[in-house]
Amino acid sequence: MYVVATAGHVDHGKSTLVRGLTGIDPDRWDEEKRRGLTIDLGFAWMTTPSGADVAFVDVPGHERFLGNMLAGLGPAPMVCFVVAADEGWRAQSAEHRDAVRALGIERGVVVISRVDLAPERVGGVTDGIRRELADTGLRDAPVIPVSAETGLGMDALVSALDKVLAESPKPMQESRIRFWIDRAFSVKGAGTVVTGTLPAGTLSTGDQLTMLGARGEVTVAVRGLQQHGETADEVGSISRVAVNLRGIDAVAIHRGDALMTPGRWQVTRVLDVRRESGPELSALPEHITVHVGTLTASARLRPFDDATARLTLARDIPVALGDRIIVRDNGSRSVAGVSVLDVDPPELRRRGAGTRRAQQLAILPATGDVQVEVARRGAVRAERLARLGISLPATAPDGVVVHGSWWIDNAALQRWKDTLRTAVAADQERNPLSAGLSRGAAVDALDLPDPSLLKIVAAAVGMTQQGGAIRSAATDTQLGPAEDAIATVEHRLRESPFAAPEADELSALGLGKQELAAAERVGRLIRLPDGVVLLPSAPALAMRELAKLPEVFTTSSARKALGTTRRVAIPLLEHLDARGWTRRIDAGHRTVVRAGPDG
Repeated sequence: MYVVATAGHVDHGKSTLVRGLTGIDPDRWDEEKRRGLTIDLGFAWMTTPSGADVAFVDVPGHERFLGNMLAGLGPAPMVCFVVAADEGWRAQSAEHRDAVRALGIERGVVVISRVDLAPERVGGVTDGIRRELADTGLRDAPVIPVSAETGLGMDALVSALDKVLAESPKPMQESRIRFWIDRAFSVKGAGTVVTGTLPAGTLSTGDQLTMLGARGEVTVAVRGLQQHGETADEVGSISRVAVNLRGIDAVAIHRGDALMTPGRWQVTRVLDVRRESGPELSALPEHITVHVGTLTASARLRPFDDATARLTLARDIPVALGDRIIVRDNGSRSVAGVSVLDVDPPELRRRGAGTRRAQQLAILPATGDVQVEVARRGAVRAERLARLGISLPATAPDGVVVHGSWWIDNAALQRWKDTLRTAVAADQERNPLSAGLSRGAAVDALDLPDPSLLKIVAAAVGMTQQGGAIRSAATDTQLGPAEDAIATVEHRLRESPFAAPEADELSALGLGKQELAAAERVGRLIRLPDGVVLLPSAPALAMRELAKLPEVFTTSSARKALGTTRRVAIPLLEHLDARGWTRRIDAGHRTVVRAGPDG
């Protein structure tokens, strides 16, 4: 399946040519038939002798309907450019050429129509066409003289068209969907139907899609599909498609709205762009009109220099790096073509930001670059790169490391690692008993693009996150000013493991909650309820003694076996219960479940 849009000056026979090729009249409105003038987009189709299915989008040539023409040309990958033999190159021929150049269309055929009216002019008109198209993608396109009225040259045109189609690149059937809508209407018994050109991907009945319009996003479902008037369960690209939708009324849909794969497109209204054709961007006014896909929208232009600028559209659009957009001065007929360089540009707040931004954009590739994008952001998730329209290589390029779904700039990672080491060391120096640098303080210090990256950075420098704090995984067990007091407690407990010091004894040693928490954190002590402090080895030592008791023992017998007080025995037994080493039978009895950490 292929889609070809017409182009050319008004009344040069575009619709007549399409009718002669397909047998279908592309003019749909009574007024068009009455006036003999194409006003809106028309559609027709045919099958070539080679078996290629071709859909034609016939566009108006009159200057008053430039917006409609651009809506038809915008999504089309190929063009049939028509120039009449009896009139030659004219004003709208130049406008349509500028649009073809602006959109970067590089494939098509050129038709010299009405040769029966002026056969002697074919040579001169051909030379003129070659001059006018010399700086466009159609510079080498075949030029075919025809007469749709007499049939002269029509077979040659079909053969030329077949050859161009066969040489065109194959669309990606597994690609994400972006389907620009050119018509929306309601059909009795079916409901809402939209039509458009599917440039890539595959549509299937039952698909869940997102409809993006001027008022935002709506979830819709594909109820049915038609292609060339025939019902289909699945339609691949490149195709003209009618889509029956569930979940939205036709009156809520307008030309320029888009159906898209949910979550797979960057939706924005702010773009940084580079001029590809037409007038210099600095020569255009602030308030302009842009054409993208089938959409016509107002926008504000902020030039950075002659070649680069920022566009702020009046509405959100789904866009990717490398997209081509037409920019039009509302007060003139000239159009400029721009390519999208950044769909998520940085804010510009400081003096001279525009000049610096122009320098950055000057070296950006038109279709995006993983290395450049990752370097400027520090780190980017793979799905975001894909949403921006950047193809991910099988292996990370130099200077980029991959951690799970994150693609991280190696220089940024090194900078974050150094900063984290410094911040954690400073926190430890300020307070040796600190639980560690708080997660919030670490994120602020590193200025991470996403807080979830902190775990990756911490692991890369041998640190851990615990309880919302960052510490070195090889934490020093020394406790600064509390060291001597903790050592005193340890010495006493080594001699009498269950003789936990009283609160006033701990206080006399200068050991409060913070000091004891720090000792527990580094594995020097454990704290049980009611202020009981023991060595980490105490539970295992207790189990050795309890295992010597009868199968069912009392709290009192446990206390005596451990040689301790009820203040210590009860919290210690509850701790063993929680570990699953003992089990409480009733208020006064327990049994050993297993002897301890060694079974």
